[in-house]
Amino acid sequence: MQLAGPFASGSPPDRPTALGVLQAAVIAGVDHIDTAQYYGPGTVNELIRDALYPYPDELAIVSKVAVPPSSDPYQLRQGIQDNLRTLRVAQLAAVNLRLPGDGRVDARFDDQLAAMAAARDEGLIAGIGLSNVSLAQLRHATAGTDIVCVQNLFHLADRSATPVLAECLSHGIAFVPFCPLGWPRGRDNPVFTSPVVNRVATRLGITPTQVALKWLLQLAPNVLLIPGTGSVAHLRENLAAEDVTLDHEALRELDGVGG
Repeated sequence: MQLAGPFASGSPPDRPTALGVLQAAVIAGVDHIDTAQYYGPGTVNELIRDALYPYPDELAIVSKVAVPPSSDPYQLRQGIQDNLRTLRVAQLAAVNLRLPGDGRVDARFDDQLAAMAAARDEGLIAGIGLSNVSLAQLRHATAGTDIVCVQNLFHLADRSATPVLAECLSHGIAFVPFCPLGWPRGRDNPVFTSPVVNRVATRLGITPTQVALKWLLQLAPNVLLIPGTGSVAHLRENLAAEDVTLDHEALRELDGVGG
C-alpha cells in the first residue's frame, strides 16, 4: 500500500526504491505480499510484477476486492480478473472480500460470498479471505464455505477484533492484522505515542515498531503480519522483529496499552 503515492494513489515518489523494496523483501525470505488493484489504481500490482515476475514458486500474492453498496456482487469477479491481469498470473493465492464494516449478515453478504466461491471454483483464486469482518459474518461464512484468512484492524492499542482472532484460531484460519502499527499515523498514532511502548523499547534496546510487531506475533501461531513500508531500511527493521524477545515484564506492561 505504501509503495504507491500519498494515500495509496498515484505513482511512488521513487520508482527504483519501490522496486528495490519488493526485491529485498523476497531475497530476505518474505513469502506473503498483500496488495490490491485499487492501490494506485494498478500502480502497486504493476510494481510487484515488474520487480518480481516470474514469481518464486513459494510466494503467495494476496489481494482484495470490493464493490459499492448498489453494485452487482458479481462485479467482484471483474476485480479479481483485473488483479490477475496486472500481476500477470493465472491464479491468486487468496483474495479478501473487503466489507463495509456494518457487520450485517444479509442477502447481499451471501451474494458476495457466492461470487467469491464461484471465482474459487473457476480457479481464479485458491482461497477466499474476508476483510473488515464481524464475528457474526465470519461464523456465517465458515458455516457455508472455506475461509483461509481474515484481515481486520488490530494492534496494541485497538484489540476490538480479539473475538475474531480467537474464532480464526479455532478454525485454523490465518489472522492478518491491518494497520499493525496503529492508526492514524503521525502525532495521533496511539502505538508510537504510547509511553509504555516507548519505555519497553528503550529498556530492551529495540524500536517501538519492533515492540508492536513482536507483540502481535506472540499472540497466536495463526497471526501473519503485513506491515507496509516504502524503504529497505524500514523493511529490515520490520523483519528483525521476528527475532525480538518480549520478556514477562514487557508483556505485562504492554497488556495495559489497549486500555
